[in-house]
Amino acid sequence: MEIEEVVNGVRDALTVKRVFGEPYEKDGVTIIPAAVVRGGAGGGSAPAEGAPGQAKGSGTGFGINARPVGIYVIRGETVKYRPAVDLNRIIAGAQIVAAIAFITVRTIARARSRMMRRALR
Repeated sequence: MEIEEVVNGVRDALTVKRVFGEPYEKDGVTIIPAAVVRGGAGGGSAPAEGAPGQAKGSGTGFGINARPVGIYVIRGETVKYRPAVDLNRIIAGAQIVAAIAFITVRTIARARSRMMRRALR
């Protein structure tokens, strides 16, 4: 696979259709899904072809990541954006906040306990 093929594939993959899905309509309401699309590419090569005693080779690769971020709702002349809710991120964030709060409360309780023991001596 040549570099030009990979670049053309990247160009085809990162189109507006990846960001905004096909609109669909029902009962006079049009829905257009929206997403965040990220991609990356890489490549490599080996010694020039025909070098005596050298193996030839090259490599390229491409990856793409897309995740939904919301929808546009079109009703008559009104357009509203409705963000997608990622419940897994919300739960992970709450767990991190709870862990930090627990560690903070425990540290404060230990410090107060030490202060009380010193005061009683």
